[in-house]
This record gives sequence, structure tokens and C-alpha cells, in this order.
Amino acid sequence: MIEIILSSTKDPLIDPEFLTNAVKMTLKALKKDEVDVTLKLTDNAEIKQFNQTYRGINQTTDVLSFSQDFFNPETGRKYLGDIIISVEKAHQQAEQYNLSINEECAYLAIHGTLHLLGFDHEEKTEKTEMWALQEKIFSIVKSNYKENVT
Repeated sequence: MIEIILSSTKDPLIDPEFLTNAVKMTLKALKKDEVDVTLKLTDNAEIKQFNQTYRGINQTTDVLSFSQDFFNPETGRKYLGDIIISVEKAHQQAEQYNLSINEECAYLAIHGTLHLLGFDHEEKTEKTEMWALQEKIFSIVKSNYKENVT
């Protein structure tokens, strides 16, 4: 199950189903379908606080991932972890990358999910592998999505 929490942001442009599908497709691509993830959408102030508290970095960021990796006896499934996205930061980046807010949040959700699955980008070879994989998954997610334009 993918749970989406709309924290201090309730952006009407965000399509929770699209973000859920981005996480599901990432998990499916890596044959990890039977896990649970929480995706929290928040603002710059809250993500900055998480970044400071858990990483010692006093600045805003676009996405954070917190691996939990435990078996939940209530659901009978593995709880992989939490992904937190700053919708404010995503809006800035969406404009910069010429994406919709849904596409940028989906990209960040894919990135966060890959971190929960053990991918990293500290080393050049790791980064190359992770970036290629997230681009491939994003391409699939994006091709399966028709955004409602009003």
C-alpha cells in the first residue's frame, strides 16, 4: 500500500493517484511490489526542519527518504519507509525543467523510492546507474499519464 499524506500543503494541482502510480511502478520495476511506503507532501519549512533534524543540514531540499525496512505484522507486509517531498521546491524545479508539478513530484517520488531500495548517488558509478534507472521509470510513468488540463 502507498499512503499519501498531504501535510502542510494541499495543492489542487497535485494528483495523488499519479504519484501513487509512480511509486508503484518503481517498486514493480525492481520486483518489490509487496511493500508499503508512505509519501508525505509538505512545504519548504517542514522539509528544512526534517533535513536539519535528521541530516544536520540547515537548508531546504526537494526530497528526503527515511528507510524503515521492517515487517508489519498487522498488514503482513514489509514497510519500506517514508518519502517526503517539498511541493514548494517541486514547483520551482518543475518550472526550471519544463515539467508539470505532477511530473516533478512523480520524478522526486521515484528518486525517493530508489533510495529506499538501496540506491545512492554518492559515487559517480552509483549516480550514473541511479539516474539512468529513474529516467527509464519516469519515462514509463509519464507515458502512462494524461494530465487533465483545465
